[in-house]
Amino acid sequence: MKVLFTYRSITGNTRKIVEAMYEEIQADKEIKTFEETESLEGYDLTFVGFPIEGFGPGYTAENFLAQHVKGKRIVLVITHAANEESALLQDWLDLCRDAAEGAEIVGLFHCQGELSKQVADAMLKSADPQLVAWAKMRDDTLGQPDASRIEKARMFAKKIMEK
Repeated sequence: MKVLFTYRSITGNTRKIVEAMYEEIQADKEIKTFEETESLEGYDLTFVGFPIEGFGPGYTAENFLAQHVKGKRIVLVITHAANEESALLQDWLDLCRDAAEGAEIVGLFHCQGELSKQVADAMLKSADPQLVAWAKMRDDTLGQPDASRIEKARMFAKKIMEK
């Protein structure tokens, strides 16, 4: 089986998770950023990683998915600053699934990553009280993804490959 891991990582969170998955699996595999990925042709399975941006997949990820995943077997790998138990998170993940319309989504892994200081500072200046509240919770995200989340990512990738 030929497997591609492709991702967009702004702060390094998504890259850490995707690299951990890549290292875990045994397959004919490649790892590339979105910018380095011209096509998903020739791959039996593609892990597509990106962060939540603005409560959804973000412009770059949305465009990548629209251009590349139709008719392909993919695994979504999503990082976000929210706690995995957040009530709002499911809506954001649904938007990510919707952006991959036409693909066969074999699995979805998501985990918390650290909210960057730059993003938090911008959110604190927002007129949206929800964004301000999220920014104030930045300290709860420091050090994420931690070793336990990285290990969960590894085990998830291993299970996907056993299917």
